[in-house]
Amino acid sequence: MSAGLTTEFPDRRSRLTVEYTVEWCPHMETIQVVLDSRLLQATNRAARRTKLNRSALIRDAIREHLRRLAIRELEQRDRKGYESESQADKELSDWESEASWPAE
Repeated sequence: MSAGLTTEFPDRRSRLTVEYTVEWCPHMETIQVVLDSRLLQATNRAARRTKLNRSALIRDAIREHLRRLAIRELEQRDRKGYESESQADKELSDWESEASWPAE
């Protein structure tokens, strides 16, 4: 369900209108986020450039950030796994010196 809101800027020569589509879904919650003015301005510019409303842009940014965090966690888990495997390799190499190989 979408509702359109049109804001007019009467002080400009040409009557510019900016339309924002406000998305409403029953599973979404409204929150308050505090941003400094430079970040807010950059967010507004990015929203206009990508033709998304600010909420959709922020949702996408959070999803992307969470995806990157999940990848980083998987990479750290893999790194730990490989580090412990190198310990196992070292232990095996110690035993190789004890092994006697048949002469060819």
